[in-house]
Amino acid sequence: MEIKEVSLCGRVAEELIDLSADWEAEGCCYGYRKNEYADLEGNRIFLAEEGGKIIGYLFGNLRKSEGQSAVMPDGTDYFEVEELYVRPEWRSQGVGSALFCYMEAQVRPEAKYLMLGTASKNCRGILHFYMDELGMEFWSAALFRKL
Repeated sequence: MEIKEVSLCGRVAEELIDLSADWEAEGCCYGYRKNEYADLEGNRIFLAEEGGKIIGYLFGNLRKSEGQSAVMPDGTDYFEVEELYVRPEWRSQGVGSALFCYMEAQVRPEAKYLMLGTASKNCRGILHFYMDELGMEFWSAALFRKL
């Protein structure tokens, strides 16, 4: 498996959009919809490939904090992970962790924090992955119940 950062180009955009359509079809996240080209623009993109085929991706961007003083002072540089996706047949094989750790090493010189939000329907599994396996800390939650 090869992990690398890439620039957004036609082939990469097309494959990521196709993968995001697969993710949408899984129905595992509340409100998730497949990406369009505009969703990818302006992001740093990290790929996991096996035999030239994308098996997972992560993208996000550098931001400055505002109104998050419970965690970091305003004006702090942080990297926000927008999406992390691994093809179902490659899950639980370290692909997501490898993508995350590679991204972390690449953005460390520019960012003081990493942040992400998730709308996964598997909250226990996703919290285990991010907190237990990757060492992230819990900050806030948004809960809902349909009436």
